[in-house]
Amino acid sequence: MSVPLVRENDVEELDLPGRHLRWLVSNERLNATHLSMCVIRVAPGEKVRPAHSHPHGEEVIYIIRGSGRVMVDGAVDRVEAGTAVLFPQGKVHMLHNTGTEEMKVACFFAPPTNLDNYKFFEDVDFPE
Repeated sequence: MSVPLVRENDVEELDLPGRHLRWLVSNERLNATHLSMCVIRVAPGEKVRPAHSHPHGEEVIYIIRGSGRVMVDGAVDRVEAGTAVLFPQGKVHMLHNTGTEEMKVACFFAPPTNLDNYKFFEDVDFPE
C-alpha cells in the first residue's frame, strides 16, 4: 500500500482569470471523498475573477505567501501570509492581491467541489 500523496509540481496548472490553479486533492486525485483542495497563485494587482460562491459547501483559504484583501458578502478585510479565511456556504467572495509579490493560497473545500460547482457573479467587485 502506498501513501496517498501528490506533489504540487506534478499537477497541471490551469490558467484562470486572475489566478493559476492546481487541484491537488480530489476524488480523481488521491481518491478523497470528503474534501478537495487546490493551490492558487495570484500576481500582484490581480483579482480572482469573477466573484463567486459555493452553493453546496464551504471554502477555507490559507494565505501562504503575499498580501492583499478579501471580500466576503460585501465585507472587506486585509489578508497576509498566515491568515485563514472562511467563505461560508453561498456567500459571494473575491480575493485581490494588493501586494508587490505573488500571492500563494491553499484553498480547502468541504464537501469536495470543482469549477463546475461554482456560482459566478460577473457584476460584483470590491467596493471602492
